[in-house]
Amino acid sequence: MRRLHSRVVGLVVVLLFIASAIASAQDNRAGGRQPEISFTVSMSKPYTHLLEVEMRLEDARLPAQVNLVMPVWTPGSYLVREFARHVQDFAAMDAGGRTLSWQKINKDTWRIETGAAHGLRVTYRVYANDLSVRTSDLDDRHAYFNNAALLMYPEGQLKTASTLRVVPFNDWKVATGLPAVQNQPNTFRAENFDVLYDSPVEVSNFKTVSFEVNGVPHRIVIDGEGNYDTERMRRDVQKIVETEAALMGEIPYHDYTFILHAHSRADGGLEHLNSTSLIVERNSFRPEDKYKSFLSLVAHEFFHLWNVKRIRPDALGPFDYTKENYTKLLWVAEGITEYYAPVALRRAGLISEGEFLERLSRTIEKVQNAPGRLLMSAEEASFDAWIKYYRQDENSINSQISYYDKGQLLGLLLDLQIRKASGGAKSLDDVMRYLYTEFYKKNRNYTPEDFQRTAELMAGSSLENFFARFVRGREELDYNAALNAVGLQLGEADQAKPPVEKTYLGADVAQDGERLTIKTVYSGSPAYDQGLNTGDQILALDNQRVNQQSFTARLAEKRPGDTLNLTLFRDDELRTFTIKLGKRVVADYKIVPVKEPTPEQVRLYKAWAGVS
Repeated sequence: MRRLHSRVVGLVVVLLFIASAIASAQDNRAGGRQPEISFTVSMSKPYTHLLEVEMRLEDARLPAQVNLVMPVWTPGSYLVREFARHVQDFAAMDAGGRTLSWQKINKDTWRIETGAAHGLRVTYRVYANDLSVRTSDLDDRHAYFNNAALLMYPEGQLKTASTLRVVPFNDWKVATGLPAVQNQPNTFRAENFDVLYDSPVEVSNFKTVSFEVNGVPHRIVIDGEGNYDTERMRRDVQKIVETEAALMGEIPYHDYTFILHAHSRADGGLEHLNSTSLIVERNSFRPEDKYKSFLSLVAHEFFHLWNVKRIRPDALGPFDYTKENYTKLLWVAEGITEYYAPVALRRAGLISEGEFLERLSRTIEKVQNAPGRLLMSAEEASFDAWIKYYRQDENSINSQISYYDKGQLLGLLLDLQIRKASGGAKSLDDVMRYLYTEFYKKNRNYTPEDFQRTAELMAGSSLENFFARFVRGREELDYNAALNAVGLQLGEADQAKPPVEKTYLGADVAQDGERLTIKTVYSGSPAYDQGLNTGDQILALDNQRVNQQSFTARLAEKRPGDTLNLTLFRDDELRTFTIKLGKRVVADYKIVPVKEPTPEQVRLYKAWAGVS
């Protein structure tokens, strides 16, 4: 019986082995084994603005159909941009060069009939004539591309590794945050598509400025000429990196690349895992206030490598590249990052104590002058970013608030409240470090509830009132309650001064050549309630021709309750309006010290403002 049993067992083992081999072969034929994916990006005729892409899927028998998908957005910029609209000349072949049939099955997906081929070669071109940090640009001077706007992915294979080879025009150099493949010039490897799409590429005769922090190499890749001082830039950017790395406790990358475009216009920045893209007007590095605005942009984008790239809000990673990824936490991801920009500059010694307070004061004034602050909460602004923030119109100031601006102020108020509640033992810094340790390092995304609980943990008390009123709610922010913790307040230190009332129209105007045009009309103002519109071209005030200077001067002569006659063009029709002017109490949003701060206020202020 034992011998028979042994033979039976042996036979079963053999049969199982054969079955496993057959199943493995079938799985391979069905596309179960992921193919090797490689991209080659060329630019043989840069003046056409056409980037040439070759995509190969090799070393695996493919399924009968392969769907290739082009992302519709790029992380960090919360707008569906429909990158597929720039694709042209799509073609598909098998490994032997035989043409394969294909069709588009929706706006961003190409379906290829492979015939179960062993390999697939796809070629297409992408029109790239939009220099922004979110898109792609190619001309006879340089190439810059976000891979999400350029490279397709096989449906269902976002976790697959790939290689990217760049074929530069002439002798252009290549810069990207992707790790290089050894012994293969201008070839890089991404462990998955999230990494690939998070690694923009610059190809040009750029300048390189290098430095190290804690033994980790950093470089600033500069494309374009301008009035910058590369040595000063190197020194100051290094200070920012050192300061923010000290704040967060470690550097979570092997190298870092700043891609800086100095061009004819400003555009902003976009964060990535170990790089950032910046576009700055070429002559905006002087005078001093403009240069410090550049440093603020650097500080903001660099802090993102922790806050949002690693400390990830609930919906932001892994990504769905085919549709919106909604979150209520952009006020944290962007707004608190914006708060830390002046904080980092102050701690690095790059701005003065006065400049630090002035930057915060300007944001308070901006928020308080936006009627939409009372109609939209910070969470609502975050959630609706996809349809509102990047699609501003003339009514936006009346109906919404920026999650950057309000988020920055919420960061300020929360930081000061935690410092006060904890007696200075904890701060917003501790919130960010806790999220980094407990969520990023444990591969978890955080929710709005997680963020509130973490802030309460550091404060040592409930913050439900704060979050209910100011984050989820739409109440006016209580600046003085927070500022008082560090001996500050809004407005004049002399509270005996009466409030200042001024004549109020409620419309901003701008001179465009010979035309004086209304640019903004504020809800609840005399201009709004009595029929003025944005786009109206003002010809005369009280029957006298005006430009911006004379309009402002004559308006200043009026008193509340006075009327003025405006003659204007609206849709090329001559119109006349009689407007009764109102009045407005002009608030002073400058942050100033209280008259006699307590020792506790002084202690907390020094710790917060970086005063020794």
